[in-house]
Order: sequence, then C-alpha cells, then structure tokens
Amino acid sequence: MTRRNAVAVALGAALLAVPTAFASSHREAPGILRSPQVDGTDFYMFRSYENGRAGFVTLIANYNPLQDPYGGPNYFPLDPDAFYDIHIDNDGDAVEDLTFRFRFRNPSPGLALPAGGRNTPVSLLNLGPFGAGFGAALVNQHRSFTLRVVEGPVDDPTRTRFVTNATGGATRFGVPFDNIGTKSIPNYEAYADAFVHNVNFPGCGQGRAFVGQRKEPFAVNLGEVFDLVNLNPVGARDAKPNQIDDANITSLILEVPIACLTGGNANGIVGGWTTAWLPRVRTLLDNPTYEQPDLQTGDYAQVSRLGHPLINEVIIGLKDKNKFNASRPKNDPQFLSYVTNPWLPEALEILFGVQAPNNFPRQDLVAVFLTGVPGLNQDGSVGEVLRLNTAINPVPAAQQNNLGVFGGDNAGFPNGRRPGDDVVDIELRGAMGAVCHAFPGAFCNPADAPSGTLPYTDGTLQDASQFDEAFPYLRTPLAGSPSN
Repeated sequence: MTRRNAVAVALGAALLAVPTAFASSHREAPGILRSPQVDGTDFYMFRSYENGRAGFVTLIANYNPLQDPYGGPNYFPLDPDAFYDIHIDNDGDAVEDLTFRFRFRNPSPGLALPAGGRNTPVSLLNLGPFGAGFGAALVNQHRSFTLRVVEGPVDDPTRTRFVTNATGGATRFGVPFDNIGTKSIPNYEAYADAFVHNVNFPGCGQGRAFVGQRKEPFAVNLGEVFDLVNLNPVGARDAKPNQIDDANITSLILEVPIACLTGGNANGIVGGWTTAWLPRVRTLLDNPTYEQPDLQTGDYAQVSRLGHPLINEVIIGLKDKNKFNASRPKNDPQFLSYVTNPWLPEALEILFGVQAPNNFPRQDLVAVFLTGVPGLNQDGSVGEVLRLNTAINPVPAAQQNNLGVFGGDNAGFPNGRRPGDDVVDIELRGAMGAVCHAFPGAFCNPADAPSGTLPYTDGTLQDASQFDEAFPYLRTPLAGSPSN
C-alpha cells in the first residue's frame, strides 16, 4: 500500500467517525444529540430584501433538526425550560450588546372524550380540523412564546424589557401548530400567516416576529459526502438532489429596524449568532407529569451555539465540538489553530489530487470566519460570529448571486447570510483558496492556492428561487398527511 493510499484509508475512517459534517449544524456535536429541542441548525442575518423593507435586518435561528413531517403524536414543540437567544454585537468586541431571548410554553387543556360513562383524556394533539387563532378549542396543546430584549452582556445585563404586540400591547405571542396534515389544517399557509406578529421593539420601533415550523431551508448532498466525498467536487452544481428536502425545522424569525441593531455604530457592522441554554441541573422524577417531565434547577448553561454555517461540523475537531458549543465568541482564540491549519483542504488533496493552499497560517480563513474581511465587514473583534455590513444595500431575490461575495454580490455570504446563499459551495471554495484569487495580496496570492479557482461543489444547488421573497422567507412546512 502506498503512503497516499494508507493516508486515504485513515482519512476515510476519520470522516466516517464524524457523520454530521456538511449538514450545516444538524446534530453536529456528541453532547447536543441528547437534546434535539435545543440543537441550533442554521443562522441567517441579512438586509431584508422584501420590497419596501430595506430599512430592516432579518434574523433567522433554526432549531430542532430533521423533523419528519409525520412525526406525531407529539410533533416538535420547543423546550419550555430553555432560553433561545439571538445575540448582536455592535461595538466590535465579540460580546453581545443586544440579545433577543425567546421562552416557550406548551400547556395542554387536557381534552377528553366520554367513554362508557367517564371522560378519558385523549392522546392526540387535536380532535378535529382547525384554522387561524391561538387557543383553538380542538387543539390539545397551546403553544406560545415571550420575547425579551436583553441589553448588555447576558451574564450581567443593564436592562431587560419585553417585546410587545403592536396591537394591544400583549407580551405573549401565539405559535402555529406543526403541519399535521390537510385534514387537520386544510390551509396551512393561511393558518401560519396569522401568526406573523407586528411587534414593538422597546426603544427602537416596530418590526415583525414569527416562530413556527418551516420547510428545512438547508441544501446538501449528505449521503455521498459521508461516503468519502463520493462525488465529483468540480462537477455540475445541480447534479444531485437535496437529501434533506423531505424534512422540516422550527424557525425563530425576526425583522428588526437596522438602527435597533447598530446602536449608533458609525460603520454599520454588526455581529450575530444564536445560542440555546438549559438549567444546569436536571433531576429525573419517579412520578413525572405532562407539565413536569423532570425537574430542572440551577443557573443556565449554554449548550448550543451557531454563527457561520459548518464551523462546528467541518472545522472544529471532534474532541472540541462540545466545548465549542459551550464557548463564547470572545474566547475563540482557543480554537484558532483549527482555522489557521484546517484539515479539510488536506483531505481534498488526498482524495482528489487537487493542491491544497500552502499559505500557513491561513489568514484568509481567519478573515472570513474570525475577524471579518477588510473593506467589507471587519469590525475589530476576533470571534466566530456572522458579520453583516448593514450599509450595503440588499439585492432583490431575482438578482442575487448564490455565491455571495465570491460571485460579486457583496450583500451575500460571508457578509451576513441569506437563505439562498449556497454556503456549502462557498465554503468549499474558500477552504481551497478562493480568497487568494478574489483578493490577491490581501492575505495570500494566487500562487498560494494553485487549485483555488476550481468550481468546488457538493452537487446540490441552493439559490433564492427556493424561498419566498417576503417575510418570513422560509417556506410552508411539508405536511404529514396525505403521504406521497
């Protein structure tokens, strides 16, 4: 066996040992496998490109991955014991200045049916068709959320205030039930649209909020990637189907005035990321109830974290994946070597004979993932957060280039992230040295990345046509019934 073949075999074993690579952030770390309700899967942050909404930024945090549409009888509520946060840093120190904190309730009214002289509680979550409205009588679980704006670091906030409904001032908002099927919810799109809330963000004006199930927005050729990248990495970008196209997700979606996020920041650059938190102590009960399946106490610990897509999956090593999920962006220099000396380009060189970039340490990747790109979205901090330059105008959906900045569209990834940005292809090209060619002399030169101009792809296309052109952008979830 040659040395190259021996290394390829060893590499193959390593790839198979990390079966979540390239699935954005779905089940990416061993610890989060135990708590899918708080598993953050994707984070988006972009200037709203809906007509007439250019003065807003849309923030999307997705949780609870790989939902089968038929996944009853409990379907996919979010955890009422958890904090779900979207953080914004607007002064370039990799510490949150503003946090949008979601908390959920999923009580049951205890629907029952008479059976032989007694009322017997039913196990299903609805007893007939239902439509728009919160607290419908036929529904056996009522989902809702509150939303707080936390100012300053979450460990030591300076102020916390509720977001309120623009009509009536309520602080609790309804959540549509998951898409059970066409008999239970005959017109799901209209039903869910009734849960788009016009809201008041304290101190900075009105916006919109929606929380609920959506069709899974991520696109990737999972099976062949897992099989030692068993595909043509420079083939057609639309050669393979999206293998998670049959799944749903739960989305927390906000549209926030730009000024609310920048806080007077002169350069208009903000960093964003999402986290989930659970009480530190969980006690299993001998007599659990619906309302209290276990007892959770103590302070809160961060269990999930996501800024850029694919970071914890592809860049962070297996031994540090749980640690990354619990870490804060300000402490990311501890993970620096994963970015400056990445394993993925070397793997592609072994598997396909392309030449990996040789400009170590990889300052081009440091700029993309940890500091921002000078002249685009650099903010002075060092931390793995998604950075958005809000001074760059949004591009209408029909005119977006799905390669973002690499395609000449500076309103796209890695300047924030839109749903239609093909981040798998973009990050593959970035890993192989596209920055050395796109910005020669800035961090490296074309000679440092001889294979850096190849059209790397996973073969599954992602673009803006797969999404709506208006809030909440992500499409109606797949129905659990009728089956196809």
